[in-house]
Amino acid sequence: MRTFHRSGMFKKSNANPSARLVITTIMGMVFGYFIGVSFPSASLTKINLPSGALTSLDVALDDENHGFGLGRTPSMPKIYVPTNPRGAEALPEGIVVSEADFYPRRLWGEPSQDLKRKPKYLVTFTVGLDQKSNIDAAAKKFPEDFQIMLFHYDGRTSEWDQFEWSQRAIHVSVRKQTKWWYAKRFLHPDIVAAYDYIFIWDEDLGTEHFNAEKYIQLVKKHCLDISQPGLEPNDGLTWEMTKRRDDREVHKDTEEKPGWCSDPRFPPCAAFVEIMAPVFSREAWRCVWHMIQNDLVHGWGLDFALRRCVEPAHEKIGVVDSQWVVHQVVPSLGNQGQSENGISPWEGVRERCRNEWAMFQDRLDLADKTYIAHH
Repeated sequence: MRTFHRSGMFKKSNANPSARLVITTIMGMVFGYFIGVSFPSASLTKINLPSGALTSLDVALDDENHGFGLGRTPSMPKIYVPTNPRGAEALPEGIVVSEADFYPRRLWGEPSQDLKRKPKYLVTFTVGLDQKSNIDAAAKKFPEDFQIMLFHYDGRTSEWDQFEWSQRAIHVSVRKQTKWWYAKRFLHPDIVAAYDYIFIWDEDLGTEHFNAEKYIQLVKKHCLDISQPGLEPNDGLTWEMTKRRDDREVHKDTEEKPGWCSDPRFPPCAAFVEIMAPVFSREAWRCVWHMIQNDLVHGWGLDFALRRCVEPAHEKIGVVDSQWVVHQVVPSLGNQGQSENGISPWEGVRERCRNEWAMFQDRLDLADKTYIAHH
């Protein structure tokens, strides 16, 4: 600030710098106030931002479309929907998506245009590379309406790319695991809900006489919720129920050795298929999945309990004779074991299979008794 002296010359004032700062600040505030009251309120919802700057903030600012204005508290009611999946009760029903599928999707374009096809059936094989020729032959038996999924117990996946069908398949790889370990973790009913039938097959099945489309036609015709193809009689046959009969399309019961069946409608005389090559309807699999024990990985004993998941079981479980397979009895899984205490790898695996069967039966018996005691 300059002052005019009698000499007619300007010279610097000796005023305190702090006083100048205070005066400047007050003048700025007054000026800003008058500017502010001279204009109507500006709505931030009308501000045009570059498209690259748009974020989820747009939702909060989109006052016209969603009823939320800046400076106002949204009047959203507290949401609680008890019928939603567990943990999602705080979400409105319209945003909840509880089911999924294995359909691969693009990384670009409109989501509604991603899928050129939607396979109706899911086929899983638990495989090692040593059986690639057999799996190649089996996979080619399933046309495009069947989604192929491979569980790799040997960790070798890229070698399968030589097959055209494998490039469209879903691959999951965890070393030294069984198909029931995979099924419990990757085939949750809500994940496979898009598929009408789920095949959970071993890798050592000969499929020369098998036609997948005809198989589906027959299980629908005979109302089978749980089924398997008939087995060609050979050294790999364990149960009479699963042996192929050449005089019919399907059978649902059989005669076993004396004393093996407490009731002709119970396993293994009826309501029974093996865990080697089962096929489940979507509804039956939802029940069976919950019965699979997380720590019992071989599935032994499960085949005798499948009847609990369909009603009446002796009519809903059966063997498809006119579409049969050959059990080649390849002990590949046994070779994934480990030698301990002088026991060979395959013997250790077989011992655990037997132990798991007993454990599963004990748990089932206890669950039955507990239920009866409380109802």
